[in-house]
Amino acid sequence: MSTRHTPGAAERPSPPSIVRPYGDTTGDGMVQVSFTLPLPHDKRAEGAALQLAKKMGMDPALLVHAKPMGPDFTFFVVYGSVTHLVDTREVVVIEREYPLLAAKEINLAIKRSLRRKLVVVGACIGTDAHTVGIDAILNIKGFAGEKGLEYYREITVVNLGAQVLVPDLVARARAERADAVLVSQVVTQRDAHIHNTGQMSAAFREAYPSGQVPLLVVGGPRFEEGTAGALGVDRIFGRGTTPGEVASYLVHALVPDAPARVAS
Repeated sequence: MSTRHTPGAAERPSPPSIVRPYGDTTGDGMVQVSFTLPLPHDKRAEGAALQLAKKMGMDPALLVHAKPMGPDFTFFVVYGSVTHLVDTREVVVIEREYPLLAAKEINLAIKRSLRRKLVVVGACIGTDAHTVGIDAILNIKGFAGEKGLEYYREITVVNLGAQVLVPDLVARARAERADAVLVSQVVTQRDAHIHNTGQMSAAFREAYPSGQVPLLVVGGPRFEEGTAGALGVDRIFGRGTTPGEVASYLVHALVPDAPARVAS
């Protein structure tokens, strides 16, 4: 009796380097985009939406949804084909350079090396009142099935909440002798997250002697990976980051001679 052979992962062909979007059939280039135009909803507005889609490279383009957003704006969804190709060989991926550790390993590493609690101060700065992100990382209830940093017995967490002024954040970090400062930025209108982050970084570097600035970590859905240096911070975390990732990074960055894995 013959046995059907199922190729293993090592035998599967590599994905293609050049790809197009997939809609109904492979390589048809179909995409769907949504946008708002500052026009009242009428036939002229719909024509303007299709004109924009064509200038974006969608040909043909089909208007599948149009909804007034008050008297002067219209929200559109357009579906159509594009000719653009994507070269996956040109995609830059920033790999995580540290291992993910269990809570027990993180606590043990801090206790053995620092011989004191690791102090983290967190806040949403400026006018940002969205605490969901910072709470997901700091609060014990955590996120995505992982406990927040308050759960780690060797980490002291000071959560300042929302709309914290940068001078107040600096002052509290100094008072708490913070090892790390975690800032969440969700409001992004007019690049507020970039402006606030730059302001925060400058304030900390002015307030602390050289080489003694706490680890500055920023998170939010609109930050680009790889821009930490340009913004004057040590690390940027994007959407979907879990408390375990942040805790593991803190150990990687702050605990002297922390091993890749800590023996139990």
